[in-house]
Amino acid sequence: MCKLLLGQTLSFSGDPFARPVDEVAHHENRGGVVIDGGKIVDVGPADAMRAAHPDAQVTDHGQALISAGFVDAHVHYPQTAIIASWGKRLIDWLNSYTFPEEMRFSDPAYAAEAARSYFDLTLANGTTTVCSFCTIHPESVDAFFAEAQARGLRVAGGKTCMDRNAPEGLRDTAQSGYDDSKALLGKWHGVDRLTYAITPRFSPTSTPEQLEAMGALWAEHPDCLMQTHLSEQTDEVAWVAELFPQARDYLDTYEQFGLLGEGGLYGHAIHLTDRERAQLKEVGASLIHCPTSNTFIGSGLFDMDGLTKEGQRIGLATDTGGGSSFSMLRTMAAAYEIGQLRGRPLHPAELWWLATAGSARALRMEDRIGTLAPGMEADLSVIDLASTPAITQRAARAETIWEAIFPTIMMGDDRAIRQVYAGGRACLG
Repeated sequence: MCKLLLGQTLSFSGDPFARPVDEVAHHENRGGVVIDGGKIVDVGPADAMRAAHPDAQVTDHGQALISAGFVDAHVHYPQTAIIASWGKRLIDWLNSYTFPEEMRFSDPAYAAEAARSYFDLTLANGTTTVCSFCTIHPESVDAFFAEAQARGLRVAGGKTCMDRNAPEGLRDTAQSGYDDSKALLGKWHGVDRLTYAITPRFSPTSTPEQLEAMGALWAEHPDCLMQTHLSEQTDEVAWVAELFPQARDYLDTYEQFGLLGEGGLYGHAIHLTDRERAQLKEVGASLIHCPTSNTFIGSGLFDMDGLTKEGQRIGLATDTGGGSSFSMLRTMAAAYEIGQLRGRPLHPAELWWLATAGSARALRMEDRIGTLAPGMEADLSVIDLASTPAITQRAARAETIWEAIFPTIMMGDDRAIRQVYAGGRACLG
């Protein structure tokens, strides 16, 4: 039997950074979403949906907002337990917190428990799709995909490859990184709703030989994603220049080894040269903005205004656990604050689009997830726009849907998430 969900509905037919908000954002104060077989089959006014689908099982969410589920385009699920660890710059933070924790993921039981905890937290915050770095251990990848598969989630992820500048227990080799990644790709890529992402952590922790091997693997499997980090901090950029003296810039350390292209996901991308920006735009790569991480670790301020005006493909992400929250609401708020510091505040529609359709586009999944439309997969979040007294009193004064949504963006948390649907199946409660 098909299901009819009633509430306020919000969907996008285009990019609000490129076209006026009222042309691309569609809101029904009393709307309905019909789902069947894990997909959306109809969206429209509530009365019309009732009439068109009289036999549907109805769930009325009142004045809650029915939206596409949030899409988190850059995370490290193995860092769940060390989120909000105090006071370090990037390299120190990796050595002090990240690497010791990631060593534990050679234990399948530990990895499985971490994956369960991670997905419990993300679903509670309304996130239905993530793209995650795992660790060098195949066990960490198996745990991530197995847990996502059991919950019916659309996710991407891959084995993190590092063969230098990491502790002994966290180094592979160029050959083993290739072999392990190829085997995991063969095991998981395209199974159910799972996508493999070839994952060199970043240039400082991979030798040229390993980067070349990862580039070769991507060339063999171009339907996979490729994720890494790019120009997160100025001292990191300087370190890359020392390690790769022949490279034109940081991006060139990927480009020369076949790791620049469509389907490439480049986390952070704060301190970019003009040449790097032009190359990223030319190939249609995705830049992933991680605002809570950038402020927490002191990395810098992402140039959202300049990059969107260039037509760059941009996603939004929590960057768990360098990012300080599992919530895409908090992540949207941080993106707004960074925009203010750069003199370009983001409209609520732009923020919501980044957390849904924009991130889906960054992951090359915009034909399946990210908005409410017939034929899309039924990954939905139901948002209470009056989840706390502070939000309620402000939202009561709202004259538009965006004024009603913005207080939840700025002050909302997991209390705002009333229900989550993954492939049409309710996940909470």
